[in-house]
Amino acid sequence: MSKTTTSAPEGQEKGPEKGQDADQDLGAAGSQLSTAPREEAPNLPALGVIGWIRWFWRQLTSMRVALLLLLLLSLAAIPGSLIPQTGIDATKVEDFREQHTTLAPLYDKLGLFNVYSSVWFSAIYILLFVSLIGCIVPRTWQFVGQLRGRPPAAPKRLTRLPAHTTWRTGAKPEEVRQAALEIVKQRRFRAHVAGDAVAAEKGYLREAGNLAFHIALIVLLIAFGWGQLFKSEGNKLIVEGDGFANILSQYDDFKSGSLFHNDDLEPFSFDLKNFTGTYETSGPNKGTPRVYQAELTYSEGAYGKERRTTVEVNEPLEVGDAKVYLVSHGYAPVVTVRDGKGEIVYQDAVPLLPLDGNVTSSGVVKVMDGYKNAKGKSEQLGFNLFFLPTYGGGTMLSQFPALVNPMLAVSAYHGDLGVNSGIPQSVYQLDKKHLKEFKDDKGELLKKQLKPGDTLTLPDGAGSITFEREVREWAGFQVVQEPGGGWALAGAVIAILGLSGSLFIQRRRVWVRATEGPDGVTVVEMAGLGRSESAKVPEELGELAAILYEKAPGAPDADDPSESPVPAEGSDHK
Repeated sequence: MSKTTTSAPEGQEKGPEKGQDADQDLGAAGSQLSTAPREEAPNLPALGVIGWIRWFWRQLTSMRVALLLLLLLSLAAIPGSLIPQTGIDATKVEDFREQHTTLAPLYDKLGLFNVYSSVWFSAIYILLFVSLIGCIVPRTWQFVGQLRGRPPAAPKRLTRLPAHTTWRTGAKPEEVRQAALEIVKQRRFRAHVAGDAVAAEKGYLREAGNLAFHIALIVLLIAFGWGQLFKSEGNKLIVEGDGFANILSQYDDFKSGSLFHNDDLEPFSFDLKNFTGTYETSGPNKGTPRVYQAELTYSEGAYGKERRTTVEVNEPLEVGDAKVYLVSHGYAPVVTVRDGKGEIVYQDAVPLLPLDGNVTSSGVVKVMDGYKNAKGKSEQLGFNLFFLPTYGGGTMLSQFPALVNPMLAVSAYHGDLGVNSGIPQSVYQLDKKHLKEFKDDKGELLKKQLKPGDTLTLPDGAGSITFEREVREWAGFQVVQEPGGGWALAGAVIAILGLSGSLFIQRRRVWVRATEGPDGVTVVEMAGLGRSESAKVPEELGELAAILYEKAPGAPDADDPSESPVPAEGSDHK
């Protein structure tokens, strides 16, 4: 008569004596289903200096400390997202200091304006790095040893295992063991015959996934640190027809990591041939861009072959380690300024900055050299510009982002622009401290709304400004060099795959013992053991038992020939 039971796992039997007996019975068979280090309580009175160091190292390289440090690193990065950072935008940091005179000194002491280079953030980062390495190295060697070894021999009493089954068969023990060996190998178990039993093990990818996850975290940390130290990021506004060379002086603004050198810039250049933007004309998404792309010609190196490409949002131009992203767009109306004699003193496309989603824009024209007023005195001119690509005739706001009915509002000033003072100033704003307003007939600021081709004449023969019929478009590009990005992506993918493997793959062992009973009939015992309680172990054991039972069918007991063997609990076999 067969006997099938599912008992409590190792060490969970009722009573201390049974638990001790189970531990002794399982021995090596129930040990090291993972490479997690065993924790031992320190013998505090006898630790000593070396003992304390060893205990501290074990705590630092434990899994829970690594997870705690990872959580702390995530929390430590939050201030870097909420508080302006000096390395990202120094202007915002200065504005914050002016607005928060109490908090700013405290933030300075805590390093919150430079979170990612602060001492406390670096300490967490380095401790996590050391913890992961100290955790991975011994576990890797142990895992390699397990791969090179064989599954442990069967314990003496298989009935002590969580899932087991037994039956009697007329087949010889050698035949049963050989059939069992073939069956488990077909199921991709690592197996061998150890004494009177077949020992098999499966699920090594669980620990491989666990190790891969931790190694991937190290790769991510290295890639992040490398990228922060050697990265560079710059922005450039380019009007149609103009170009850019990847050198430091060409950028509108530029920031880089502490170990970045100017020679690390990728050598390339490009010209903006044309910008194309089309928009939804009706419905709830009116004004939303449909096509948003820049046509470029670019070349690599000083004498590289010229090539054509199209850059779109999230589809950058890639040259070596550099990526050129399309990040913004606006208009640059062509403006001509003449003096009182009709001579051209300024003529160019003036890029204006958008103020809203319909590209209502503003900017200035600064005539710094070559202008003389009606009295022949050298002077400087300044013009405030306000541009609407689609003027609706009511408010001074554009009604649509495309060039449907362009209008340019101009106001005029003369005097000293302050550009020779040595103090840097924005190219999109006028410093009016030393400027005087041109007055109209009513004594008010001279201003006028111009259609393409219209001219504003300055009073007293001071000259004029003309809004030409041509309106160019400009595109804003961000050039990013961040080494380690590919490694970071690979590390993230491997981390996800490794974590999935460690969560969904179960390490388990199966033993099949076949021995000759006192009456000469072969007794077959099968048992399974998993790292944790799971229905998968008894189910899989039941399937294996059903297949083996077909090759070694049961022999009826002498006292009850009607009894038939029953496989392990969890099997559908009858």
